[in-house]
Amino acid sequence: MPLAAESPAPCFAPCALIPIYNHKDTIARTAHALRAHGLPVMIVDDGSDAATRAVLDALVHDLPEIQLLRLPQNQGKGRALTTGLLAAHAAGYTHALQIDADGQHDVADVPRFLAEARADLQALVCGQPIYDDSVPRARLYGRYLTHVCVWLETLSLTIRDSMCGYRLYPLPATCAEIARAPMPARMDFDTEIAVRLVWRGVPVRNLPTRVIYPENGLSHFRMLRDNARITAMHTRLLLGMLVRAPRLLWRRIRPNRRRSEACAT
Repeated sequence: MPLAAESPAPCFAPCALIPIYNHKDTIARTAHALRAHGLPVMIVDDGSDAATRAVLDALVHDLPEIQLLRLPQNQGKGRALTTGLLAAHAAGYTHALQIDADGQHDVADVPRFLAEARADLQALVCGQPIYDDSVPRARLYGRYLTHVCVWLETLSLTIRDSMCGYRLYPLPATCAEIARAPMPARMDFDTEIAVRLVWRGVPVRNLPTRVIYPENGLSHFRMLRDNARITAMHTRLLLGMLVRAPRLLWRRIRPNRRRSEACAT
């Protein structure tokens, strides 16, 4: 009697995704480091200045494995990431590794992110920052308020740090969630998409990773504007948690629920 054919192994086709706005001095080093790990690279230029556009044009000319998407004007990190995630999914990639263009993140950890994703193809792999003395103390302490809000919004400690821009997305579930409801356009994107993926049932794997604040680094965080957006986001997510609370609590009672829930609408 012939043996039944084995099911094919699930496909794992990752790419790197870099949103950029005027980081002309660091983007080439980041892109080359990602290519050294064998990852195709997708860069989304969020309306950068002429000097940065010139650097990107030269980079794409030298490295054909890099795909460059351009937004006609600056629309915010969230809009750039949404554009890149949808484009990566449409191109046939299964996962996208989000990393900042400014050199904050340790590219040496790319294999660790990929290994975590291979261990659970449905999981969102979130970087859990390990900071050195370069981190501004006000930014560090301010993050803890968001951590507490996120733990309330998900009724769990699943997400250890929702603000880290170094993470790996499972594209089918992520793009389905983007299609369900628009994502924020700016700095509040990282936290909201993580919370909404947990609501969706996507498992989370947290990966400690070194994060630095480069000397004379360019930050686009605007204290008043972005803190107001983050406050509004947490208000919206806390209200969203209330209607989802019974389901979130039920998941805590039944931790071995079927993973197919992660792809449910």
